[in-house]
Amino acid sequence: MRRKFIAGNWKMNKTIEEAKELAEEIKTELNEIDKVDIALFPPFTALYPVYEVIKDSNIALGAQNMWYESKGAYTGETSPAFIVDIGCKYIIIGHSERRKYFNETDELINRKIKTALEWKLTPIVCLGETLEQREKGETQKVIEHQFNHGFMDLDSVQASRTTIAYEPIWAIGTGQTATPEIAEQIHKFIRGLVQKEYGSQTADNFQILYGGSVKPENIDGLIQELDIDGALVGGASLNPKSFIDIVKKTSGG
Repeated sequence: MRRKFIAGNWKMNKTIEEAKELAEEIKTELNEIDKVDIALFPPFTALYPVYEVIKDSNIALGAQNMWYESKGAYTGETSPAFIVDIGCKYIIIGHSERRKYFNETDELINRKIKTALEWKLTPIVCLGETLEQREKGETQKVIEHQFNHGFMDLDSVQASRTTIAYEPIWAIGTGQTATPEIAEQIHKFIRGLVQKEYGSQTADNFQILYGGSVKPENIDGLIQELDIDGALVGGASLNPKSFIDIVKKTSGG
């Protein structure tokens, strides 16, 4: 059976002291949770301070972005070597905000995925459609394109070391959430893509998260669906009570 996974993406929020305080409160409340994988994704400036808080706990650390080269003349970018050195286990790749605001292409995302795997990081690869694409009935076409290009040239062993987050762009930070039925439909479609490319065993064990205005009020319905294995939580992860509630509900508590 696939383990549930709740990841908190703090985006561009929290100073170092604020991040440490938030991480400490989350750790204290969730230190006995063993049925759910938990990871926090602070901003880069707070990665190491948060690592110092959670390093001996059941909570893993992840980074929100990285470059695909380990060193070189890339002013302002962050090497996977730095991320691993800090203590990160996970890396978010292809988030819709990276695609939209920083013009990240499927080709670039593919290179980042390969680099992350080389550095033994677990990529959380984000796929999702805009409201306009959804209204045109292009959701599955968009998701399939992102999947095929993002996972290009990866074998089944490499693919099995990744996680996918389905994040309908129209539901991110808008307060709108895909109903559990809508989310499940796309998660099932994504699992079908994994099965087609890598076989049933890889697909059956593949974690697929939902991301899009996840909160304590809607997590129950989402995680009851067969193909939804957890959530990539945005805004609600900045509120300790909300994030803690989401994890506990996912754990069955």
